Order: sequence, then C-alpha cells, then structure tokens
Amino acid sequence: VQLQASGGGLVQAGGSLRLSCVASVRTSSIYKMGWFRQAPGKEREFVVVMMWSSGAPYYAASVKGRFTIRRDSAKNTVYLQMNSLKPEDTVVYYCAAASGASGAYYRAASYGWWGQGTLVTVSS
Repeated sequence: VQLQASGGGLVQAGGSLRLSCVASVRTSSIYKMGWFRQAPGKEREFVVVMMWSSGAPYYAASVKGRFTIRRDSAKNTVYLQMNSLKPEDTVVYYCAAASGASGAYYRAASYGWWGQGTLVTVSS
C-alpha cells in the first residue's frame, strides 16, 4: 500500500493551502485515513482523521474550525483544506491510513500506512 501526499508549500499567515493524499488501494480496504504533522525533534502530532465508512471526521483542537478534511472515494483521495494558517502550522504533514479500528485514532501507532511528508511553511 502506498500513500502519495502532495500540496505543501509556502504561504503567508492567514492564507490557505490544500493537501492531497492518494491511496494506491481501494478505499474499501481503509478503516480510517487522515493527517499527522511533525516538527523537528518532536513526536508526530495528530491533526485530523476521517472514519471511512461513516465519513465522520475528528479534529485536533488546534486545527478545528480552520482545517477541513474531505474525501473523494472515486479517486481514492483525501484532501486537507487548511485555512487561516498560522506560523505555528509550519511543519511537515504526513498522510496516514489504517485497515482496522485498533488503537486510538489520535495515536500515530494506530496507523500502518504512511505517506511521505509534505512541508508546509507559513510566513509571518
């Protein structure tokens, strides 16, 4: 299984970016899919996840109201729309997916599939 993330870049504070993550498998194999982010020297931090069957999203408090996850099942893709970006959002973002429900959705260890990181830089 491969996850291909894209869409990172440089944006000014208050601006927007959209990240994409394409899964190489049919999304019927996926139980949950979402995004984490990681700053240098820190642990990977939960951002948002979508439970694939229900479409229910769960957001980290730090991004709720600013970030939106949505999916396109026909394209095996999830998108992360990031609005009102802040300099503290400057980190590498990782797409993640899991085939089962085991483990808390906010823990990186609960995901078995990871995409390569994509860097988001927000200038002040």
